[in-house]
Amino acid sequence: MLANSKAFSGFAVNDLQKAKEFYGQTLGLRVSEETDATGGMLTLHLAGGADILVYAKPNHVAASFTVLNFPVPDIDEAVSELARRGVIFERYAGFDQDEKGVFRAEGPPIAWFTDPAGNTLAVLQMT
Repeated sequence: MLANSKAFSGFAVNDLQKAKEFYGQTLGLRVSEETDATGGMLTLHLAGGADILVYAKPNHVAASFTVLNFPVPDIDEAVSELARRGVIFERYAGFDQDEKGVFRAEGPPIAWFTDPAGNTLAVLQMT
């Protein structure tokens, strides 16, 4: 029944304007905004034609998992550029992360960070 549906994902934030600035300016994504009676929503337009819905939720609680992953060709370059733009990378107990916050022990090299609403995002180097 849904095999041909063009599904998309979405997640909540507590402040739509801060999210718009972060995703549009800090991360450099193309973002469109739609306002409605519930406060509005953003659409993040990703490479390859994928869209992600971001909606305002007053009692938002950040997810305890990564909501969005950004594959990059060079993790060190991506982390350095994001840090230059003010992104702070998360450090997790039990993960041997390097000085930049990159975990390289198993799987693809990955670094986690949060948006202004506390949602976890990641950049990871795909080979």
